[in-house]
Amino acid sequence: MSNKAVINTDQAPSAIGPYSQAIKAGNTVYLSGQIPLDPTTMELVSDDFEAQARQVFTNMKAVCEEAAGSLQDIVKLNLYLVDLDNFATVNKVMEEIFTKPYPARAAVGVKALPKGSQFEAEAVMVIGD
Repeated sequence: MSNKAVINTDQAPSAIGPYSQAIKAGNTVYLSGQIPLDPTTMELVSDDFEAQARQVFTNMKAVCEEAAGSLQDIVKLNLYLVDLDNFATVNKVMEEIFTKPYPARAAVGVKALPKGSQFEAEAVMVIGD
């Protein structure tokens, strides 16, 4: 019997491909990449990078909460930026949203992201004991 559950909420954008918003296996939740889509319109929230970063974490928060966790339960973040000059902005937004100890993290510069997004983040969250 599998100990795997699909996590899905309408408070975050629906998947734009053959994947789940998150998968819970035991007490670990693997969150798919979030881009800055408004969950209602499925359109980018803004062309502004900071607004995009905030929306990505808002979407991620909704998925975390659907899995009975929070952003503070994230242990690993992978960030993807079309322009690494926006790295300082991501740090600023993360300092406002996350508390210490911050999750482990990687930041990767990429050529392009889905729907013309400038930022995407995926995460691993551990909940419970």
